[in-house]
Amino acid sequence: MIFDVVRKGKDIGDHSYKFSGQSGNFTVRVATDIAVKVPLIRTTAYSFKHKSIENWKGGQLQQLSSSTNDDGEPHQLKTANKGALPASLWNDDIVRGGKLMNTIDGKIMSVRTADLGTETIKTKSGSVSAHHYRLSGDLARDLWYDSDGNLAQVMFKADDGSTVMYIRK
Repeated sequence: MIFDVVRKGKDIGDHSYKFSGQSGNFTVRVATDIAVKVPLIRTTAYSFKHKSIENWKGGQLQQLSSSTNDDGEPHQLKTANKGALPASLWNDDIVRGGKLMNTIDGKIMSVRTADLGTETIKTKSGSVSAHHYRLSGDLARDLWYDSDGNLAQVMFKADDGSTVMYIRK
């Protein structure tokens, strides 16, 4: 699954999930590469690069490792299952858990989920019927999952108050 990251109507990067293995024993590779540029002076105002690998067996996270550069601040994580699903968003089970593991620092986050029903959203490959959930608490995200349970869209507020969207290609 590949997404464009859009802020203020401009494509500022990409977010992707790559799955390998079988249904009971698989790996998820997550990558995010974002750069907010200031056009007049051609400089980068903010950058975020994240790569993580999740190893799953029998429906349970076995290990998560990640490397993140959040605008010059490096983070490394290697951890076993902490009893919470990772907040990588691809797995629609996260809307039922109440607790998520931050994939940057491994901290456990408490979240509440509001079920906002089914909506039609626009992806790069056309319109999709998707179930809309709103997470609040330690992680605020609006999430849309298609009828197969695949992530279709993400929306959240950036630190500067602007809206960021992940739009599936």
